Amino acid sequence: MIDILAFMDVQLFIPCFIDQFYPQTAFNVVKVLEMAGCTVHYNPDQTCCGQPAYNSGYWQEAAKLADKFLHDFKDTMPIVSPSASCSGFVKFHYPKILKDNSELMLRHAGICPQVYELSDFLVNILKVQSWDMEFNHQVTYHDGCSALREYGVAEEPRKLLRMLKGIELIEMDEPDTCCGFGGTFAVKHTAVSTALAEKKVLDALQTGASYIVSTESSCLMSINGYIRKHKLPVKGIHLADALSGAIM
Repeated sequence: MIDILAFMDVQLFIPCFIDQFYPQTAFNVVKVLEMAGCTVHYNPDQTCCGQPAYNSGYWQEAAKLADKFLHDFKDTMPIVSPSASCSGFVKFHYPKILKDNSELMLRHAGICPQVYELSDFLVNILKVQSWDMEFNHQVTYHDGCSALREYGVAEEPRKLLRMLKGIELIEMDEPDTCCGFGGTFAVKHTAVSTALAEKKVLDALQTGASYIVSTESSCLMSINGYIRKHKLPVKGIHLADALSGAIM
């Protein structure tokens, strides 16, 4: 399935919202990494990366969480996360909130190259070429804003989805438009958030797909909230849920 770079030790970083709202997805990430030949290490002391505080303007509080993150993880093995949003925040925004702390900046410089979003790690580091799992459904894919524009994953999750036996990936119109979540944006601007979620779900329904797949559980929170409220015949799932065989 993979080349010689597999069978390595990796650290697992589970974002706080997955821990609290989608714990089964976290277990599915472990399964996926183990299927790819990795030995997974999980530090139970880990918490939030600090992104919600940062996005709300509480940079000092975010810096405290960044400090904790940088001491919860080692710089000697990859740090893999099922969220490009959180991974991107650690990689690209920590320098902004830690710029006055030379010790933490040095530690970040050592850890930053080790931080990977799941699909990026599987495709570009482990060089996965095939995936021995069936998923006999039509699916469409949602590009999370941070995943696409900040971290830079787009083709990687699609490539992995196409490896699943029996799957049909149908692109929706404008797959890269926002789902409406945006962290605290969804709370502060509820009407706009709801309108964006509505457009996203309606675009997905036009494809006839049974599932909307994304690398971002935060996006899926917004998408599934709209779906449940309106009792629509589609469901948002994380990429790891599909790859693990959790949904057949």
